[in-house]
Amino acid sequence: MYKKLYLPYQGKNARVVIRNYTEQDFAELIRIQQESFPPPFPSELWWNEQQLHNHVTLFPEGALCVEVEGTLAGSMTGLIVDFDPSHPAHTWEEITDNGYITNHNPQGNTLYVVDICVRPACRGLDLGKWLMQSMYEVVVHKGLERLLGGGRMPGYHRHASHMSADQYLQKVVNGELKDPVISFLLRCGRTPLGVVPNYIEDEESHNYAALMEWRNPFLPEEE
Repeated sequence: MYKKLYLPYQGKNARVVIRNYTEQDFAELIRIQQESFPPPFPSELWWNEQQLHNHVTLFPEGALCVEVEGTLAGSMTGLIVDFDPSHPAHTWEEITDNGYITNHNPQGNTLYVVDICVRPACRGLDLGKWLMQSMYEVVVHKGLERLLGGGRMPGYHRHASHMSADQYLQKVVNGELKDPVISFLLRCGRTPLGVVPNYIEDEESHNYAALMEWRNPFLPEEE
């Protein structure tokens, strides 16, 4: 993939490029992870070079990055899995092989989001939304049923003492509460399938995640 656009940034239109990342980008992608996911997010979940190598060799179409005026500003990574909606429970580690994506299945039905991050200094340009849109285009191009992923619920820890994770998600969907991740995913067109417990080690989310999908609009609707 390679596409170019111009977005308003600091009083001018900045040149933005979304493309597939390569080995030459690895060091900067790791720095972006460190900036994007500071503690209490576990540092062992930042990318390492072996994971990134697997991304660009096993499924390069799912390894996207975004540049702003020639400088890397973020990335989004996916793999193809065969997802059964009647058995949705899973962990991030299981479905992504701990980020190494060795279980990538070219014959699967679902593009699964391994990760999305944008450098804090570049937030406000809707880069995450443009990366998400680009991954939707991969879904359509590959003829897959959906894009799917577990969204952290970092605002949940403020409400966990008086409501369940499912209740929290519903309030965010209804617009009664805002969550930094789930509200963003809703703005990107993702819809919730439910809450998954013990999805990833994340204190703020109490280890829960909201399973969020985007269905390919060019395929027939399910009965």
